[in-house]
Amino acid sequence: MAETTYVEAIREGLLEEMRRDESVFVMGEDIGVYGGAFKVTKGFIEEFGERRVIDTPLSESAIVGAGTGAAINGLRPVIEMQFSDFMACGFDQITNFAAKCRYRWGAAVPMVIRAPAGGGIHGGPFHSQNPEMPYVHTPGLKVVQPATAYDAKGLIKSAVRDNDPVIYLEHKHLYRKIKEELPQHKYVVPLGRAAVRREGSDLSIITYGWMVHVALEAAAQLASEAIDVEVVDLRTLVPMDREMVLTSVRKTNKAILLHEDTLTGGLAGELAGIISEHAFEYLDGPLVRIAAPDTPVPFSPPLEEAFLPNTERVLEKARWLHRY
Repeated sequence: MAETTYVEAIREGLLEEMRRDESVFVMGEDIGVYGGAFKVTKGFIEEFGERRVIDTPLSESAIVGAGTGAAINGLRPVIEMQFSDFMACGFDQITNFAAKCRYRWGAAVPMVIRAPAGGGIHGGPFHSQNPEMPYVHTPGLKVVQPATAYDAKGLIKSAVRDNDPVIYLEHKHLYRKIKEELPQHKYVVPLGRAAVRREGSDLSIITYGWMVHVALEAAAQLASEAIDVEVVDLRTLVPMDREMVLTSVRKTNKAILLHEDTLTGGLAGELAGIISEHAFEYLDGPLVRIAAPDTPVPFSPPLEEAFLPNTERVLEKARWLHRY
């Protein structure tokens, strides 16, 4: 069986949902004839036509507004932002309209906003951000970031079927780097459930996205030093699987909170609050945060490499925490 890349898994999931449900359509900049900046929608316009594969103007605010209107009227739009950084241009429509419709007057907004995120491709400060936290902080939105090809397919299908707006973050570094064999049968991965990627007993690493693979690489090296690391992949940031996080920390008694986003105001702070409130008595050491420094993402490859959390930093902190 051939292996499927992360980007192809997203593409397969969208194709299955568009074939299953005629109310599903895609829209965004250059997604039709060109097939999308990363070719996720390549060939879609030939199969589904211009009514369901819509090339839009360069206006994220207009795209989100049109998508929200379509969703309120019974369709299921899947919007592509060329880069997650540009969601800022549609921030008002996302947070002050789409996210609040259900609260204000009970309206479902079954819309997915796909957004390539993250560094590792030397894209500089305007094409490499991890902007999840403003959306995590907005009631009414769901936020997803898969780390594997299996999850990329299963979660995009669940996101399309959900009746609330979903921010679906795709890590660009994983697009063609991560591959795995996918089941022949159709499947979904439910929103709101984390996954234990590696079981361990000495300390937990709670993470998501590309950093799952960084954590697993570090855990494999630490195993040779008799340090048994558990790796928890959140998969969905909102709603978060708090129980799995707390279960892991209660088992290992030590936790590293790892993400690629900058440190201040990042998800690690929220995770630290949850663990401190609900599992403090189980902790045998301080909660350790590993994240990017509070600067824009550098364009220079050596600077970007120094900026991004990596295996060496995880190894250093894990060894220190294990000795604590």
